[in-house]
Amino acid sequence: MSKITMSLAFCCLIMSAAQGQMTLDISKITCKQFRGYEIADPTNIALWLSGYYNGQRGNTIINVQSFKENVDKVMDYCITSPTTPVMQAVEAVLGKSN
Repeated sequence: MSKITMSLAFCCLIMSAAQGQMTLDISKITCKQFRGYEIADPTNIALWLSGYYNGQRGNTIINVQSFKENVDKVMDYCITSPTTPVMQAVEAVLGKSN
């Protein structure tokens, strides 16, 4: 491969990587998207949600066991409510303070 071809391929790779970045509005993620790994790994979304709700309360401590149990509760709720936004599912299952 010539140097020009390699340089062109490298530039295309960099451009596609830069275009791959995106932002998410967590409040718009539905239960279906959450459970189906359509946006991201549900655990990653759950970690963000946990940080969001704990941050609102000023809580800096996380109980790993209850975190896992809460994720499972939200996942179970989402089975029967696929169109519900996941943030509403969290509030329905765990209350607004979680």
